[in-house]
Formats: sequence, C-alpha cells, structure tokens
Amino acid sequence: MDLYFAPMACSIATRIALYESGLGEAASFHPVTLATKQLADGSDFYAINPKGQVPTLRLDDGQLLTEGPAVLQYVADRNPDAGLAPAGGTMERYRLQECLNFIATELHKQVLAAIFNPTSPPEAKAFARDQVAPVKFGALAQMLEGRRYLIGDRFTVADAYAFFVLTLCGFAGIDRSRWPVLETYYADLAQRPSVARALSEEMALSKKG
Repeated sequence: MDLYFAPMACSIATRIALYESGLGEAASFHPVTLATKQLADGSDFYAINPKGQVPTLRLDDGQLLTEGPAVLQYVADRNPDAGLAPAGGTMERYRLQECLNFIATELHKQVLAAIFNPTSPPEAKAFARDQVAPVKFGALAQMLEGRRYLIGDRFTVADAYAFFVLTLCGFAGIDRSRWPVLETYYADLAQRPSVARALSEEMALSKKG
C-alpha cells in the first residue's frame, strides 16, 4: 500500500492505523504539499487524486481509496485481529461510522477547517472557535464520560482520528483543558507507541517543510 499524506494533516490518523494494524512496515509513505498539490519530486498530486486531498491510499491492486473514514475502515479491516474496528454489520460498527462522521464533519470540517482556512474572514474564524467549538468538543467530551475509548473498550480508528483533531486544538486557539476528560483521553492516546511514532515522524517532516 502507498499512503499519500501531508505532515500533521488528518492523514496522520491513517499512519497511526497502519502502525496499529501491523501494516505500516510494508507501506510506503509519500508526502504531499497541499498548498501546491505537489509530491516531493515536483509531480502533480492531482494526477493521482483529482480531489487533491489526503489521505489517499493506493491499494496493492492499484486502486485508489480516498476520504478519511473510508480509508481508516479499510486499514482496520485488513487486519481484523488488531481490533481497530468492530465487525461489519454489527451495531458497534455503525457506532464507529457514526463517530467517524461526527469527527470528520463536525470537528474537523465545521470547526478546524473553518479556523485554518486562509480565505475565511476573521468573523468566521472567531465564530467557529468561540461559538461552534465549545458545543462540538463538549459533545465529544460527553461521549467519553466514564470510558477510555470512543467505541467499546478498545482503541479503534475513531480514536486515531480524534487524536488528530485534539492535537490541532492548541494551534486553533481552542483550550482543550476546559474539558478535563479530553485532556486525560489525549494524554492517554499520546502514550501509545503507534501514536507517539506517527506524531514524532510527522512533526519532524512538518519542521523540515
């Protein structure tokens, strides 16, 4: 498999999932500069993925898979024994999909993308940070009350994606400490070897860029 990623973008969740699943050592990682849509060799990323977005996963048979929630579930299903996703067709799997979509649409896109979008007017950024973020991250905190992980009692790909959005809170001006459960959850996730490795690798690449 080939993962096309941008350092410290949402594709870090797929990197974490690959390491958690045991598939990471056999995967190849290709950095993308999102501002220019170029690969490291200067070639056009749009020629690979017309959407111009990460994560983009090239499968072993040459097919491309895009969109974070779909990519994460594919990686999880490649090694079911790793327990990164409940079995298909179960209520727990639908809960995972529910959670992934909440993170993708409500936390990532509605809050963080609005704040980091350079074309967003200051008023829109302030609204996302001061009005929307407390509601959405408050909902995430409620989901974690009394539990260690988002789905069941095991780390899943939903936790990998949640780690990404919580990492960006500080850069977005969102005070994570107002939700102690999120602080505890984030600190716990950061201790996982797969998460620590992915974060270290992508932070190093981000600094080089």
